[in-house]
Amino acid sequence: QVQLVESGGGLVQPGGFLRLSCAASGFTFSSYRMGWYRQAPGKERELVASISSAGGITNYADSVKGRFTISRDNAKNTVYLQMNTLKPEDTAVYYCNARFRTNNYWGQGTQVTVSS
Repeated sequence: QVQLVESGGGLVQPGGFLRLSCAASGFTFSSYRMGWYRQAPGKERELVASISSAGGITNYADSVKGRFTISRDNAKNTVYLQMNTLKPEDTAVYYCNARFRTNNYWGQGTQVTVSS
């Protein structure tokens, strides 16, 4: 049974930081490209960051470059998103995604709210 379980979301003040984690099980994690997406109310889901299966290639949305860092630990089947200098516009539900060939898995999401 495939599972992606996100954690680490919450309420933070502007300028603060959070670290999201996504624990994976039920598939060969080290073969999958992993990504973090987010969806704000009334908006489409968008890619925030992605990382290749071995971790050597990362990509970021322009809006988070220089502030967010994606990483993975294949020994722990976990992908992370370090989010620094958070802004109110980062408020959204953040989803973990795993992709390999035709397989495409999603987590249930974790809420991130940036507000004073």
